[in-house]
Amino acid sequence: MHIFNQEIQKILCAFAELFSNPVWRNVQILAIGTILCIKKRTVTSALKVMGLGQEERFTNFHRVLNRANYNLLQGSKILIGLLIALLPKDSPLIIGIDETIERRKGKKIEAKGCYRDAVRSSKKKVVYCFGLKWISMMLIVKLPWTKRSWALPFLTVLAPSRAYNEDNGRRHKTTVDWTRQMIMLVKRWVPYRFIVLVGDGAYAAVSLALCCAGLPVPVTLISRLRLDASLYDPPPPQKAGKRGPKPKKGKRQRSLLERIADSSTKWTSIELTWYDGIKRTLEIFSGVSLWYTPGFNPVNIKWVVVRDPKGQLRTEAFFSTNIDVSARQILQWFILRWNVEVTFEELRAHLGFETQRQWSDLAIARTTPMLFSLFSLVVLMVNQLIRDGNVPVQDYAWYHKSEATFSDAIALVRRHIWKSYYYVKSSQRYESSLLTERFFNIVLDTLCYAS
Repeated sequence: MHIFNQEIQKILCAFAELFSNPVWRNVQILAIGTILCIKKRTVTSALKVMGLGQEERFTNFHRVLNRANYNLLQGSKILIGLLIALLPKDSPLIIGIDETIERRKGKKIEAKGCYRDAVRSSKKKVVYCFGLKWISMMLIVKLPWTKRSWALPFLTVLAPSRAYNEDNGRRHKTTVDWTRQMIMLVKRWVPYRFIVLVGDGAYAAVSLALCCAGLPVPVTLISRLRLDASLYDPPPPQKAGKRGPKPKKGKRQRSLLERIADSSTKWTSIELTWYDGIKRTLEIFSGVSLWYTPGFNPVNIKWVVVRDPKGQLRTEAFFSTNIDVSARQILQWFILRWNVEVTFEELRAHLGFETQRQWSDLAIARTTPMLFSLFSLVVLMVNQLIRDGNVPVQDYAWYHKSEATFSDAIALVRRHIWKSYYYVKSSQRYESSLLTERFFNIVLDTLCYAS
């Protein structure tokens, strides 16, 4: 049985209750092996790096993914509890949500579809690919050892394609349908915390806004808003004695496009730290309206339009289902969404996302969510390992880092595992030492920072 150090064991043991004892032993080996191995994150790669390349019962490790009995949603509930502990008790839970495509093809990958590849597409050229669509919720956390906020995944679900659902007689769920289901689940897990859900334009839907605003403890939805969205005044008071249903909305307002083009619109100048980390002076105007889409009740939103007086950024609109927050706060919350994109890129670069090779439906539905969750577990391990509040970063004569990134975080965890488990201290006598300490550290650095 592999025995790991206390800091890492403390994080992993939070999930022990999900598994039987034999499965739990294999889960720990696969988790540590996935952190240590490079390139492909397959079961066999994890076994090889753990020194189990000659394990004859290797199928037991495959069964962790394709056959073992455990509840992955319960694991997400435990994980969000660990992540919430990183935040002050009175701070809001800012949850970023987005979707990404795992490029996969083959006859056995049944839930795949043909989607726009956001990684390879550009404004001039749209690239489509076959793959699996994953929707991931991430808690945005400000860590003590880095300046920027990090988006830490805790709940990731597979959204099968329309063709797959039709072939199997299932009702097709859109991205918005999945998001409504996911946010209601999260709200059951943390019923009394103030939650802010931040998504891009794909999540700007009246149905989702109504769902968030209608919860017993409402969730604040922040997203982009179309400049031609249908906005209305509040309904006028019902005349006494008038029969019939009460009106749900009043007179239609001018579109945001018309207000932007109107020279009489009053713009207010504010200074904000934008996506690139640079402080920019922008101009805004905002208001409160009823947002309406046929087939749904109107929802009350606060919107804000932003433009760059220098013309470097395009004019955009954003909205909040909480009309009491300021326009500046709406923009600050939405800017945090960019950290979700950073996490997707880090997952591809340092945790081998898209290199999994499972074929069964159950293994596919489990592997990617567990890989996403491993990103968050690495960050939690780092918090346990650091003593002085600083994470060592790569620093060379030609390359200087101002703060730690995920490559430094996973390198710290790897270094701790390599040193504490796989290596023993060399003799103090120089004549009996096979490797110098400097050479040993160079080799260890190469292993820890390998992708």
